[in-house]
Amino acid sequence: MNRRDVLALLAGTGLAGVAGCLGGTSGGSGGEATTTGAEESDDSAASNDLPLVVETIDAQGSAAGETRIPAEGTPTVLDLFATWCAPCVAQMESLRKLHDEFGDDVAFVSVTNERLGGGLTMDDIRDWWTEHDGDWTVGHDPESQLMRAVRANGLPYLVVFDADGSVTWTHRGLASEANLRDAVEAVR
Repeated sequence: MNRRDVLALLAGTGLAGVAGCLGGTSGGSGGEATTTGAEESDDSAASNDLPLVVETIDAQGSAAGETRIPAEGTPTVLDLFATWCAPCVAQMESLRKLHDEFGDDVAFVSVTNERLGGGLTMDDIRDWWTEHDGDWTVGHDPESQLMRAVRANGLPYLVVFDADGSVTWTHRGLASEANLRDAVEAVR
């Protein structure tokens, strides 16, 4: 087991118990979802700081540069993750399947706010991305501007935007593939 695996294991178990990778949620799904729109309005789901431009990483399925979140004129699925977060690894399976299914009609962007240094390099993020079969745009936001803008309070944190850039669904913690699919189908 290499150093990164050990750190991921410790972070996944220790931090989830202490600080709560999921922000201290409880319940059957381990997370909480909010649907916005006609059924329920949630002004806390996003701020006036959107759209934001985030640096993108040269990695599998992603090119170095910048991306706007949410994508202009396109429904967008935003995944906030960290390489040390065990539920973020599990979330990748659903994201891969839905990207394969909806990727031509919906922009998928995953963003980490991890700061480089202290043993973490950009190559570590690229390696994690490849190891977990990410194949869409991956970004880096070390100042956590995006997390603040969408008021994320745990990881993984998912946000679905409609083509107009309005938040239609958020989820803190590991989301089921069925719930995420329903949220994506509602905006495409």
